[in-house]
Amino acid sequence: MKKLILILMLATMATTVISCRETTQEKTEEALESIGEDIETNTKKAAKKIEEGAEKVVKEIDEEVHKTDDVNGEEAADDLN
Repeated sequence: MKKLILILMLATMATTVISCRETTQEKTEEALESIGEDIETNTKKAAKKIEEGAEKVVKEIDEEVHKTDDVNGEEAADDLN
């Protein structure tokens, strides 16, 4: 009888450990997917900001080349921002 109880307890513990391992694996996979989505979203945002900055640089260079950057000897208002 003691052996039967011991075997049942071990079987229960083994089942519990396996279930926990599968749950942990699922949660880890979900977390990795979420991290991947965050990376993708933030990369797109960063690329957009870089593109906007590059456009401003091109505009500033064009203004300097064509001498349209100064207004009455003072910097243009858009340079102050």
